[in-house]
Amino acid sequence: MTREVQDACKAGIPIFIGYIPAAIAFGILSKGCGVTLLECFLFSAAVFAGASQFIALNLLMAGMGPGGIILTTLLVNFRHFLMSAYLSTRIGRIAKRYIFLIAFGVTDEVFSVLSFKRGQLSMTFVIIVQISAYSAWVGGTIAGYIMGGFLPEILTKSMGVALYALLLAILLPEIKASVTALILAVASGLLNILLIKLDILPNGWTIIVCILFIAFAGSFFVFTKVQEKNYE
Repeated sequence: MTREVQDACKAGIPIFIGYIPAAIAFGILSKGCGVTLLECFLFSAAVFAGASQFIALNLLMAGMGPGGIILTTLLVNFRHFLMSAYLSTRIGRIAKRYIFLIAFGVTDEVFSVLSFKRGQLSMTFVIIVQISAYSAWVGGTIAGYIMGGFLPEILTKSMGVALYALLLAILLPEIKASVTALILAVASGLLNILLIKLDILPNGWTIIVCILFIAFAGSFFVFTKVQEKNYE
């Protein structure tokens, strides 16, 4: 085993361990929502989108159509375009032949590990890290679905809290580092409540409007911050 393979395995182990609980939660929740084992497997194997899968499952149960679910997932995962664009500048010529495969395996955690890796990224290192994440997510999903068949229904249904726990885990570090993030998060919640109360949008579409509006509003905060730094 080469040193590069060893380093990739070491880098992938924390991701593997971290993905298992969330994947199991998704599998259990899928079972409780009446999704079949094949659909649950394809959810993770073909989509492989972490938090977006929880959101999509929630929207599916809310009665939103395929178009709305796909659009929501696209908006939530839009950051992956930026991640993939950056990583494309770090991979060698050989790896660029498999750029679409590599792009599919990019997640927040994988990107974090790869971005901190010094020097040019090799195909071997990237693929091993991504396989660690992918195998944990897909395997954990199946394990969770099977476990869901033996758990009490009330416990299976309660796994929906995993979505909020996952999103809070992503949001809290940003809130601690920036008051702007806190303001935008609160504004998003208030806007969502208002739209639900008004009941003027189809099921599930309130989240799409919130994403677009808050992202647009947030862009002004970022622009102002950059301008202030330039003046310094």
